[in-house]
Amino acid sequence: MTMTTGPDPDALRALRGLEDDRSSVRLRTALAVGTAPDPRFVGKLVERCAVEPEFFVRDMLTWALTRHPVSATLPALLRETRSERAQARSQALHTLSKIGDRRAWPAITRALLSDADDEVARSAWRAAVVLVPEGEEAELAATLVTQLGRGERETQLSLSRALAALGDVVLPALHAAAAASAPDGRVRAHALATEHLLRDPDTDFGYAIEEAKRVVALGGSGQKGRRGRC
Repeated sequence: MTMTTGPDPDALRALRGLEDDRSSVRLRTALAVGTAPDPRFVGKLVERCAVEPEFFVRDMLTWALTRHPVSATLPALLRETRSERAQARSQALHTLSKIGDRRAWPAITRALLSDADDEVARSAWRAAVVLVPEGEEAELAATLVTQLGRGERETQLSLSRALAALGDVVLPALHAAAAASAPDGRVRAHALATEHLLRDPDTDFGYAIEEAKRVVALGGSGQKGRRGRC
């Protein structure tokens, strides 16, 4: 029986397109690899995720990886979550959230959930709410609320969406965080805005934050207003 030890020459030439200077070529190459998946291409796809500068190409690389067997992608992606390169960690976490295999859950560490790089942390939050095992949502919520008040509006919205995706189980952690951080108006406002988003997923987050800041500035908890709107 003839054994193949690697991609054929035509495939290798195609994969070189992932390193082309033109983003359109890299995009088409990722699309082609995902359309005709081959586990031998996984390493190159993961490697490119760590350095690809264009968002749309990175998204296509992730799609291409989701088209390959989990048995081939999971080990490589788990290794990337421990990379020293922030983009490698972020993109690996993003891809794991798209694959949705809960065997990846142990890789979602507290260190990643509080990563100093906002993009890595945001990817970890999104992955966590997808991969968290049933019954561990409250523990995850307790970890996520430690990040309340972090970053700019976009980062805060990502965290609020992650918490809201866990459902009412997050409310005790949100209340505790708001109470414990009473002197920190930024954290309290973020907690209140997250509760608002949990109640009304279609709410404008900018409005929710500004309303929460007003409540905090007035020294209130927002509880009375919340009961009146239920």
